[in-house]
Amino acid sequence: MPTTTTDPNQKQAELSPDELQRYSRHLTLPEFGREGQEALKNASVLLVGAGGLGSPAATYLAAAGVGRIGLVDFDSVEASNLQRQILYGTSDVGRPKLDAASERLEDLNPHVDVETHEVRLTSDNALDIIDQYDVVADGTDNFPTRYLVNDACVMTGTPNVYASIFRFEGQVSVFATEDGPCYRCLYEEPPPPGLVPSCAEGGVLGILPGFIGTLQATEVIKVLTGVGEPLVGRLLMSDALNMDFRTVNVPTNPECPVCGDDPTVTELIDYEAFCGLPQSDESSPNGTADSDVSDTDDAVPETSVHDLKQRRDAGDAPFVLDVREPYEAEIASLDADQLIPVDDLEARLDELDAGPEEEIVVHCRSGARSAKATAFLREQGYDASNLEGGVLAWSEEIDDSVPQY
Repeated sequence: MPTTTTDPNQKQAELSPDELQRYSRHLTLPEFGREGQEALKNASVLLVGAGGLGSPAATYLAAAGVGRIGLVDFDSVEASNLQRQILYGTSDVGRPKLDAASERLEDLNPHVDVETHEVRLTSDNALDIIDQYDVVADGTDNFPTRYLVNDACVMTGTPNVYASIFRFEGQVSVFATEDGPCYRCLYEEPPPPGLVPSCAEGGVLGILPGFIGTLQATEVIKVLTGVGEPLVGRLLMSDALNMDFRTVNVPTNPECPVCGDDPTVTELIDYEAFCGLPQSDESSPNGTADSDVSDTDDAVPETSVHDLKQRRDAGDAPFVLDVREPYEAEIASLDADQLIPVDDLEARLDELDAGPEEEIVVHCRSGARSAKATAFLREQGYDASNLEGGVLAWSEEIDDSVPQY
């Protein structure tokens, strides 16, 4: 049966002559037909994130005729997005994603009502936003927002069509249905901070979010129309390198702290603290961006980009160590004195050109890897501090000719 929150006493909107023509290929499907198309027209979907997964999911859901589509994001389009975020073009770089996305979707299908939520999804607003929609499509790439979306979906009774991507691999499932498991039944607790790199740090094949996001949109349509068997209680895993697909069963956990028989989490919590991250207004714009959030103790000393710039201008620059990957330094450089990737630092410490008595400022893209490296160097007796905000802060606050990626 279709999953909707539409008032049963409210008259359902019917298809117009133009829509009958537009959706004719749906109408000819015996399993779908006019009933399925009208279910989509009267349904609503919230996409958390208008990035790599949100781009194909939103595009196909709009094309399919979902009547109301909500988008949560407050990021702007960057050139590095264009490799995979197909909602945007070169002319959109610098624009708010929601402005560009809503224009594209409304042009694709004027029968669709696009609503934008230019906010960061938090424990304060998640229930109110999610409760306005029939289904949520979670396209985030960080754990705090995934757990936030899951818990809010369970508490509002809203199905959560989940997808995730990393490098060459992707996953899709349907959580928080009436009789199925939730995300916590599969992953009761998040991995230790820093164990799983972000897409910005680990990379992602550009086409991967295309087909994983399309699978996600397919599951949304199945949930809304009652057609087929959604991935409730099943996790679809894909490896694009080997073009391998497999499905594993995900049972409902009666002891799940959110959806179990005796739940202990009955209201939204501090999800960054739950995932072992310090609270930060700068972390993951909606939960979707290719985030690189620091998970290191706040006691790690930091140097601001303004302080580094002033000291360089005064001829009193500290030794600057770049702990990114070599290809990242080719994209954007802060003229560091040396580059040693963070994962190689321990093994290559004897190659460091600065001695323990010399002041070292460590930087990466946004401050996470450099914070980790700083903590390690200080444990070894070095006078190290972390460049707060990394390349992104330097580009935003000091020199906008330095590319962001």
